[in-house]
Amino acid sequence: MQYLNTNPAVEEIKEALTVLAAPEKAQFFPKFFKTGKGEYGEGDVFLGVKVPDQRRVAKEYYAKISPQELSFLLSSGYHEHRLTAIFILTFKFEKTKDGAVRETIVEFYLNHLQYLNNWDLVDSGCYKLLGRYCFENKRDDLLRNLSHSDIIWHKRIAVVGTMHYVKKGSFELTKEFVTRNLKYPHDLMHKANGWLREMGQRNQQELISYLNLYYRDMPRTCLRYAIEKLDEGLRQDYLKGRI
Repeated sequence: MQYLNTNPAVEEIKEALTVLAAPEKAQFFPKFFKTGKGEYGEGDVFLGVKVPDQRRVAKEYYAKISPQELSFLLSSGYHEHRLTAIFILTFKFEKTKDGAVRETIVEFYLNHLQYLNNWDLVDSGCYKLLGRYCFENKRDDLLRNLSHSDIIWHKRIAVVGTMHYVKKGSFELTKEFVTRNLKYPHDLMHKANGWLREMGQRNQQELISYLNLYYRDMPRTCLRYAIEKLDEGLRQDYLKGRI
């Protein structure tokens, strides 16, 4: 849904990002985020603003703009507008203790998923915002529905979103989603599923038990990501199939 823009902060944010844009970054980012024909970020356009600068703009403006007004940023054709909107939305969620406000923010997030169409747009908010909300409100179903989606970005939101669960020592949802999409063909999901490594940081035996069941079936990229923080000897045992 699009809203009537009556808040000058929207244009101020866009102007601030334009001022911070660097031409060399604007040339580099399309290659980095795979925007060529047939690539996962096809057609995306960039101003050339570095992430730390976007975060600074988001911190300056998050209290000056409503979630509804953020629709103008989150639906923008410019990647940095969308990412800055996610940073703002996440800051707003983290700064409020009002459950009703958080619910409104999550509803807005879920209603704008079509604009979260690259891995950084997904990873920058999904576990701090949606994952946290689902954990604290026992709404596993929201993430589970995304895990069943045919859209790769939804699947990635689901598994990366469970990192808040992992942080709290809850691992079953992560394992469920990784197992469901273990053979998904795109390497962006292989990398997302490789966030299993964070489970290992909390409880290495949980990771090892899961790997022992599934590592032979894992795409190589997923396995490498999942084991990258294990001791070198154990890493080599998995890579060489000795377990």
